[in-house]
Amino acid sequence: MTDTIFGKIIRREIPAAIVYEDDEVLGFKDIAPQAPVHVLFIPKHDAIPTLDDVRAEQAPLIGKLALAAAEYARREGFAQDGYRIVMNCRENAGQTVFHIHLHLLAGAALGHFGAAGR
Repeated sequence: MTDTIFGKIIRREIPAAIVYEDDEVLGFKDIAPQAPVHVLFIPKHDAIPTLDDVRAEQAPLIGKLALAAAEYARREGFAQDGYRIVMNCRENAGQTVFHIHLHLLAGAALGHFGAAGR
């Protein structure tokens, strides 16, 4: 496991508000939320730096992150109102921790990112 802040959270070396966990995925509240609900989902065993670093054999892991986010949204009751999942890739896209992760945002109308977001 890497020495990023996410690796330290996985190893329980630093605290986090964990809201989801299974054998492969950990979900915890973002410390700087961008929406009323902002949860990060990370792989527990593969510290892949960016989405560009995912190899074909690791593709199922990306699906597991998305499925974990969807399960959490249904369990918490905001799936019906809608939610957004986002993966940033590299600094210019807003990635600040280089351990692949998925953001789940919900709890408010999130708007569009322009015509492409409709």
